[in-house]
Amino acid sequence: MTDPPRTGSTDGGFALVEMFTSQGCSSCPPAEEVLTEIESDARTRGQPVFALGFHVDYWDDLGWPDPFADAAYTARQQAYARAFGSGRLYTPQMVVNGTVEFVGSDRRRASAAIAAALTSATPTPLALSVQDSAGGAGGGQRVMIDYQTERPPQRAVVNVAIVERGLESDVARGENAGRTLRQDNVVRAFTSLGLDAERGRVELETPPDLDPRRAAVVGYVQNDGDKAVVGAVAIDLSAEPR
Repeated sequence: MTDPPRTGSTDGGFALVEMFTSQGCSSCPPAEEVLTEIESDARTRGQPVFALGFHVDYWDDLGWPDPFADAAYTARQQAYARAFGSGRLYTPQMVVNGTVEFVGSDRRRASAAIAAALTSATPTPLALSVQDSAGGAGGGQRVMIDYQTERPPQRAVVNVAIVERGLESDVARGENAGRTLRQDNVVRAFTSLGLDAERGRVELETPPDLDPRRAAVVGYVQNDGDKAVVGAVAIDLSAEPR
């Protein structure tokens, strides 16, 4: 029996919080604690704040290959560096709504940026509908995501991520050797495509070890030029939408 699709939408203020991090970086665990607090507070208060932890791969050669790292996430951070005009990559870096960046462990900056984002209008309302599908070729689950937008910018992309909470890793080498790291909202699957129409469908395959009870789909519309995020929404894979 097929479960009914799960739907969610956001048309008011929102905060899309991306953090670039690595298990090989000793200054990243405190920032990941901030990301956990942001996500937990948003759930408690019912606020449209959506957190994503992108694990980059340029720390992997320094003793510990991050199991969640992906070269595509490093490329995403590089695109932000070009947009910000810095050309600089560092971890932990937090980016709010694609336009404000700072060191990810800075709770005060994070709180201020999120508060400002929540009071701003949403230029491009976004709605998602998520339907599980059959098993994927890689052993995970294929998830179909239908999206609908209003007034999308001319040069825009729609990004869709599957994130997972409550992950634990025993780090054996590198700067965090001997530590057990608990991480939330880790990006486990991600895609980005041009927004050619107000409606469309995206299909993602989850990793085989993903627990859907601790996972969510996050969708967001972003200007391809200045990287401003103009619409966002999230849906838990196995619970009510938020």
